[in-house]
Amino acid sequence: MTAFAQISDIYDEKEVLLPYQRRWMADDSQLKIAEKSRRTGLTWAEAADAALTCSLQKSAGGCHHFYVGSNKEMAREFIDAVAMWAKAFNKAAGEIQEEVFEDEDKSILTFVVYFSSGFKVQALSSNPSNLRGMQGNVTIDEAAFHERLAEVLKAATALTMWGAKIRIISTHNGVDNLFNQLVNDSRARKKDYSVHTITLDDACRQGLYRRICQIKGSNWTQQAEDEWKAALLKATATEEDALEEYFCVPKQGGGVYIKRTLVDRAMEADIPIVRFTAPKDFELQSDEQRKAYVDDWCSDNLKPWLEQCDTACRHVLGEDFARKGDLSVFTPLAIASNLTKQTPFVVELANAPYEAQRQILFYLLAGLPRFSAASFDATGNGGYLAEAARLKYGASMIECVMLNDPWYREWMPKLKAEFEDGNIRIPRHADIQDDLGRIQVVNGIPKIDKGRTTGQTGQQRHGDFAVSLVMAIRASWMDGGAIEFTPLPGKRGTHPADDDNYHRFERGGW
Repeated sequence: MTAFAQISDIYDEKEVLLPYQRRWMADDSQLKIAEKSRRTGLTWAEAADAALTCSLQKSAGGCHHFYVGSNKEMAREFIDAVAMWAKAFNKAAGEIQEEVFEDEDKSILTFVVYFSSGFKVQALSSNPSNLRGMQGNVTIDEAAFHERLAEVLKAATALTMWGAKIRIISTHNGVDNLFNQLVNDSRARKKDYSVHTITLDDACRQGLYRRICQIKGSNWTQQAEDEWKAALLKATATEEDALEEYFCVPKQGGGVYIKRTLVDRAMEADIPIVRFTAPKDFELQSDEQRKAYVDDWCSDNLKPWLEQCDTACRHVLGEDFARKGDLSVFTPLAIASNLTKQTPFVVELANAPYEAQRQILFYLLAGLPRFSAASFDATGNGGYLAEAARLKYGASMIECVMLNDPWYREWMPKLKAEFEDGNIRIPRHADIQDDLGRIQVVNGIPKIDKGRTTGQTGQQRHGDFAVSLVMAIRASWMDGGAIEFTPLPGKRGTHPADDDNYHRFERGGW
């Protein structure tokens, strides 16, 4: 049995810290995570641990400590607690200092306490880049409410290479939130975090309300404690809110917009993801070399899957554009006569020049059976590809979308409904699942959050598949007529995009 597990749960008014606070501090795991009720004082105990660690010399295990909260008020409160603990422990520490930290393109005021050991406790903003180049322990507080938790964790985890420790503390924010996934994965031993759970009942059993009475100078009774807890629960809007806020039960449907269980149900293992990555210095090759390379790639990688598309289905396409960094994603949808929708395959382009993307797009559209409509991300540089498609196929078949809150508000619910109704099939892949998890409700509007992730191939992602899929859903609502093609004599068996003379016929007018 570990030392922190041996701490008694019995309340002792002479002890400054409650048993669950002492147990948290005694757990010296490199990675630990706490799911907790609100206002149980775990962050206060974490401040005590930070003060003790920073007061030590390096030879005794001392190091810097960085606190990452979700707002400025939390940062100030933590640093105030650190300074208070330093005085209580009689550790030599300076007064709280305010310093200016350069956060990308702006200056941010941070709070710091320096110790005579040479180490410091510093509160940083939630921007993940602020941890780059730092070395020391990291506390991520109210982690479930960080907009970019995945990136913060990625930056913090790099510090563990040199022995630093990560502490994650939070109340829950939905069953599909990354924080809850970390807790569950740790319990399943897929992650190495030591998990602490502190519900309101746990905290009260170990003396939380007794301590409140002690501080206020009032007498404790069991009846008073029961009434106090009942008042807290009554003040919450719903029973689900009460369970989440005080009993560590994450709400269903919170955190992300589309439940992970619905995404899992829609996934099929045999739907391929076709990937194109431009070779090194591809832009420096001649136009003819690039075109020949892309032609060969399309013939080898796209043509086989296009030939397997169901010719009885109408096909539409959604696109999310990127030139460098993120991915351009093309997502075709096959729409059956019963209106079920399936992605026959997905195309991902990494670092592809504009003309290469245009070439691949036109090959794809020409090969989709009964192609009827497409919706494009025309934001920023995406306007080039969207305009090229519109000039070729006409405004009735191509929509150029400037992504904004009103557009997300209208079309994200339609995407969600497809999953809820069991009406859609997508590839079974971790990147697909992660991309759909990036759809968050922000100020009442479901849209892609600000965070970026690294996919299974090492490529940066920003919900790219999710955007292309909602674009495809938009295209499925468009009225453009299906296009058929008939090869000229002597061209039978070739892909239509390989023949400049093929005839196109459209039902519904062009």
